[in-house]
Amino acid sequence: MGWKLETGAAVERVTEGSDVLGESPVWCTREQRLYWVDIRAPALRALDPATGHLLQWTLPDLCGAVALAQGPRVLLAMRTGICAFDLDHARAPTPLVQPEPESLGNRLNETRCDRRGRLWTGSMRDYGAATTGALYRITRDLACARVLRDVTVPNALAWSPDDRTLYFADTPDGRLRAYAFDPDEGTLGAMRVLVERDILPGRPDGAAIDADGCLWSARYEGGCVARITPDGRIDRVIAIPATRVTACTLGGADLRTLYVTTARQKLSQAELAAQPHAGALFALHVSTPGLPEPRFTGLV
Repeated sequence: MGWKLETGAAVERVTEGSDVLGESPVWCTREQRLYWVDIRAPALRALDPATGHLLQWTLPDLCGAVALAQGPRVLLAMRTGICAFDLDHARAPTPLVQPEPESLGNRLNETRCDRRGRLWTGSMRDYGAATTGALYRITRDLACARVLRDVTVPNALAWSPDDRTLYFADTPDGRLRAYAFDPDEGTLGAMRVLVERDILPGRPDGAAIDADGCLWSARYEGGCVARITPDGRIDRVIAIPATRVTACTLGGADLRTLYVTTARQKLSQAELAAQPHAGALFALHVSTPGLPEPRFTGLV
């Protein structure tokens, strides 16, 4: 196997409540605040770790992800399109761009900005019911282009520190992919497999990159997060007290806190009894810091 599951790491439960499907944690260095969504609630949440203060906004439809934008706004990957959301005034999300026709029956899921300020978003049939999804690139002028097609559940979007590699996973496929990436054009080149399926517990969900270029992979149904070096070596595998680990990000004042979201959707009563903290937000300290989360450069 080549790796050992760490069960003694100091993993802290951060939230008292439990998300149905917690996802898309992003750390805002400017506000020193963590944002994430509960896709099913649906809700946007924000935590100030210094005070423990938790803000919550109820949303009108399924929301797959949150991304940072300019000013007092964030971007939300709502079911049918990307919307702007004003945090100060909490009005209804403002539609910006719809990558696909609603008639296709998909919803948006994994969504993240690259370091040139472009937004990337993936679509999927809810619950991964069909291979009808795609990955899209959205520029600051809201021009949208399809980059990958025939996707079931898009996840694990992340970029290497030198912007030459884009990481991606189609969760049911089980592999973590690494694409050659042109940061100027925002285009993908050759793909290599970073980690094959069945090497790690569970399946790849969300991911985060650290300053050493290592990828932290949240393992859905695997009950852990794994740190993977750029050449595909499994460096660490840390147990999380919930099987449905959905996503992670590096935050905190020194970017050395790994925040981990989890889910409790579709767990049986017996499974919920065995996992009383399923759906909670967790945190653990790591030695290598993350990198600041990029912002969408449109909407100025």
